[in-house]
Amino acid sequence: MNTDSLAFLKNLMKQPSPSGFEVPAQKVIRARMQNVTDRVTGDVHGNLIGALNEKARVKVMLAGHVDEIGLMITHIDDKGFIFFAAIGGWDPLVAVGQRVCITTAKGPIYGVIGRKPIHLLATAERDKGIKLEDLWIDIGAKNKPDALKSVAVGDSVVVTPDFIELKNELVSSRAFDDRVGAWVVTEVLGALRRKRLNVAVYAVSTVQEEVGLRGAITSAYHIKPDIGIAVDVGFTSDYPGGDPKKVGDIALGKGPILHRGANINPVLGRLLCDTARRKKIKFQMQAEPRNTGTDANAMQLSRGGCAAALVSVPNRYMHSPVEVVSLRDLDATVTLIAETILALTGRENFIPS
Repeated sequence: MNTDSLAFLKNLMKQPSPSGFEVPAQKVIRARMQNVTDRVTGDVHGNLIGALNEKARVKVMLAGHVDEIGLMITHIDDKGFIFFAAIGGWDPLVAVGQRVCITTAKGPIYGVIGRKPIHLLATAERDKGIKLEDLWIDIGAKNKPDALKSVAVGDSVVVTPDFIELKNELVSSRAFDDRVGAWVVTEVLGALRRKRLNVAVYAVSTVQEEVGLRGAITSAYHIKPDIGIAVDVGFTSDYPGGDPKKVGDIALGKGPILHRGANINPVLGRLLCDTARRKKIKFQMQAEPRNTGTDANAMQLSRGGCAAALVSVPNRYMHSPVEVVSLRDLDATVTLIAETILALTGRENFIPS
């Protein structure tokens, strides 16, 4: 990955932007899109749309959601300890002991997620497992009035591990699900910026995917795409206990994941595979017997429907503070989508037959 694209990725990953609170990340996306698009617009939900070649008859929508899972303050007790609920799907085990950043009206406030020490847990407490309601955030407040000077009910919270580079072009951070999708669709715009296009391209950094695909629903309704490609992350099976019978034989560094199933238009799916083979881009296949649970769902069912597909970046340890992806897979995903769009004539028939 070139240094400019990596710097963009690192900056994007720093931003605390759980579902419903995506403005910090969208500011980074907007600044990038403004350099590589004909026009950037936003909507009332917070989606950002970068457009190229808008006069073309056939519309291609790319969707990568910028939101991440997070927490929201629900209660502050008399001692100043902070209780919270999940934004999106959390494994309580990974929350214990995490450092957190609370986004407040006065700026960031830092704290830690606490739990009763294991030495003091009764046997029944150890056996019952951990629930989020058993945990709290400690910001060092003396009492409730002291805490309320800094935070408020409804403030959003994210965990704060650093972006780190591992061996073999692997990187780790929170929120790769799915900030890398927003990164990919923005980088595709850059790859296409000076190319001859036969279709209009709308790259959307969507919001609120983790709480119901909400940004993709409204942006697809507005754009009315003929073709929709979602970019999300996908499970791997390349770690201890990973089961290829459940998710397929998927590994980091072996290219993006393409999908087959009801959520994937078969003609568009074949075009992605054919483009990958023609351009010698490594890819992996995953079966999707049901809906994919991604922005591809929303695009496929918007208005009268569109030809939808999903391209996924392999991701270890999804919905944890230490997700791991491959920089090579990210670059390959950008190249595959850009080359697929360049292959479109605008006269394709995506009706299955």
